[in-house]
Amino acid sequence: QVQLSESGGGLVQAGGSLRLSCTASGLTYSGYTMGWFRQAPGKEREFVAVIRWSGGSTYYANSVKGRFVISRDSAKTTVYLQMNSLKPEDTAVYYCVADRSIIVSSLSLAREYDFWGQGTQVTVSS
Repeated sequence: QVQLSESGGGLVQAGGSLRLSCTASGLTYSGYTMGWFRQAPGKEREFVAVIRWSGGSTYYANSVKGRFVISRDSAKTTVYLQMNSLKPEDTAVYYCVADRSIIVSSLSLAREYDFWGQGTQVTVSS
């Protein structure tokens, strides 16, 4: 059974930084994709960034490109999201996701991911 465990959320002022971590257990197949979605109050779940475990290709939402960096530690089966230059509109619950390798055109679709973490709150104050 796949389990995703997130950490690193919190409260930060606009312009500040936070790093989220997500450690996976139970991923028994190679070639999977891990990453992050977020959901703000009253809004739909939104794609943030993902990384392909094989090869390390990364993909970002336009709203975070240039400010957020996704990376992985293969030995720890952990994915990180370094969030810089945070804005109040980044405030949301951030969810870690994982699944088998997903085609590029579907990477931003929440329905493509079978495994989700419990979520971690990120609050950016103005």
